[in-house]
Amino acid sequence: MEKDNKPPVYLVLGASGAVGSALARRLSERGARVIVAGRRVEALEALADEIAGVPLELDARDFEQVEEAFTEAKGLTGTLDGAVNCVGSILLKPAHLTTAAEFDDTIATNLASAFATVRSAARAMRRGGGSVVLVSSAAASIGLANHEVIAAAKAGVEGLVRSAAATYAQARIRFNAVAPGLVDSGMSRRIVDNPQALATSLAFHPLGRVGRPEDIASLIDWLLAAENNWVTGQVWGVDGGLAKLKARISA
Repeated sequence: MEKDNKPPVYLVLGASGAVGSALARRLSERGARVIVAGRRVEALEALADEIAGVPLELDARDFEQVEEAFTEAKGLTGTLDGAVNCVGSILLKPAHLTTAAEFDDTIATNLASAFATVRSAARAMRRGGGSVVLVSSAAASIGLANHEVIAAAKAGVEGLVRSAAATYAQARIRFNAVAPGLVDSGMSRRIVDNPQALATSLAFHPLGRVGRPEDIASLIDWLLAAENNWVTGQVWGVDGGLAKLKARISA
């Protein structure tokens, strides 16, 4: 649904990644204007050329840079209908082997960037409302070995979504999150390209396959759409059944 017959405007942080780029293409295909933001300038510019979007270089862990990105995005048309934070990382280590630097980097990349997105979105969208989507992980809701720091960061994202949804409901800003399982992306190459690690992961996913970036982008697109404006404060699993089902073991 469009405001005043104008195409919706969305800001995608982490747009040069697998899910972010799939989402940007999908939004563009349905007629939206998309601002793509991230640290990989060449990839962003190529994506922006492909979808007739606007590239913005930023480090999503920096509150001021995120604030500037929202200001610039809204200034393009005077409105901002939605924002998505696809920024993230994977660190698979037990707590006793995780360094302080690794902990700080994982929290900054996954939780601080999400908070910066919520903070700036609330400032930019309080008058017009809209939809904000963050990315969690199935690891936030189930116990997976060697996921301590990423589980902690993503559990924080889920708490953030629920609180922000309550705080800004009267401003008609909706906050939701998607929680993927293992997705075939640059971040997961060390798992997906390792036959033993991949087989172990597939055994935990009842649907028997790794997720595609488009699987995640499809749900985010749905959550952004104005016609779904009675949905807020939710964490949506898109994980092949990982978080809720116990896979059958073949005889």
